[in-house]
Amino acid sequence: MKVSLPARRPETQFDQPQKRFASRRSAIGRRKERWFYLMISPWLLGFAALQAAPVAAAFVMALFDWPLPQPPRFVGWDHFAALHQDGLFVKTLLNSLYFTLGTVPTAIGLGLLLALLLNHKLPGVRLVRAVFLMPAAISGVATTLAWGWVFNARYGLLNALLRSVGLPGPSWLLSEILAMPTMMLIHLWTAGVNMIVFLAAIRAVPAELTEAALIDGADGWQRFRHITWPLISPATFYLLLINLIGTFQVFTPMYLLTGGGPNNATLTLPLYIYQTAFAWGSLGYASALSAVLFALVLGLTALLVRSLEPRVYYLGRRA
Repeated sequence: MKVSLPARRPETQFDQPQKRFASRRSAIGRRKERWFYLMISPWLLGFAALQAAPVAAAFVMALFDWPLPQPPRFVGWDHFAALHQDGLFVKTLLNSLYFTLGTVPTAIGLGLLLALLLNHKLPGVRLVRAVFLMPAAISGVATTLAWGWVFNARYGLLNALLRSVGLPGPSWLLSEILAMPTMMLIHLWTAGVNMIVFLAAIRAVPAELTEAALIDGADGWQRFRHITWPLISPATFYLLLINLIGTFQVFTPMYLLTGGGPNNATLTLPLYIYQTAFAWGSLGYASALSAVLFALVLGLTALLVRSLEPRVYYLGRRA
């Protein structure tokens, strides 16, 4: 059976200006797109040369055995096959997971608590905010050395305060049990950055919603639970991902204060990669460790995105 199609409307003189206008808009859009890529081209070149290319080179180097100063030798997947037999790799992997699980929830919770406390017009509140944000502007090496003085077992500030009240000062950085928790405490110094992000998110919550809840008789916890917390979930989700990635890259405190000791209690994957490459001269095996670290962070990030993003609210709606 033959189906007859509706006849096409004949073109009139009113269609020509509309076509010219659409063509002009298309040309303007293409011109803006070219300018956009031209303006971000320095960043794209820097990303390709300084980040993407080294990452790709590391994956290639993982397939070679390169004990400096000898030339590289292709070994295929031997480095990855040897990882499960490396007890030190397993130790560093567990240390990294322990450090991440101990710092990420605590740093986010502390940042949220500080933001809620400082979201009020109080005398000196701006100065307090600046103090908590200061770690983001100070060199990581200088901050780490200052914390090393605080936790020094012999002449540290904290042990001096404990001895002044008659309490014994423990060996914070020399104890296998206390060394990693001490590193976690040092890392929490950066919770001020989380505080600033949470503070901006709390300030963006529409005031009419909290006022309406207050009129309906909701107390402070109910307003936070049903209004503030859902509306700051995008900031929470962002901070969770950023803190997760950042904790797996922490290197400076372990390198400067303990060197991975005592007895490898603070030896994490980034420090183990550094020691393997530059202290022991095995660039191929260090590249394999870097590939594993990259895959681990990527997998955990994808898992968080898949499991938590449906619970995030954007403008009052779930993602």
